[in-house]
Amino acid sequence: MSQVTITINSREYAVACEDGQEVSIIKLSRILDEKAKLLTQGSQQVNENMLLAMIGLLLADELTELKKSITNGTTPSAATIIQGYNDEDIAALDNTLSSQVKGLTEQINSLANQIKLL
Repeated sequence: MSQVTITINSREYAVACEDGQEVSIIKLSRILDEKAKLLTQGSQQVNENMLLAMIGLLLADELTELKKSITNGTTPSAATIIQGYNDEDIAALDNTLSSQVKGLTEQINSLANQIKLL
């Protein structure tokens, strides 16, 4: 197990994660931090627990809307999904997904070779 320190609304949190997941956790925390900044922009200090609850509600709403659009057969475009992410986050996500696809491809090829041997 690894541990990373994330920052949300200028507050640091130590988070345990699986080895190799550190970068993903940090990227996810950036999304939460962006939501926190959006919610606290131009307002007075918000109670930390309330802020995290409001961030959760925003993300749950976004997830619900995405699920609705998929259920209705109107899959959102890539532009809609990545809205609000900066170029660095998108590049990092692309690298992560590419690595995962490569890993899956290797697993599939390995399974195919094992099946051939049967």
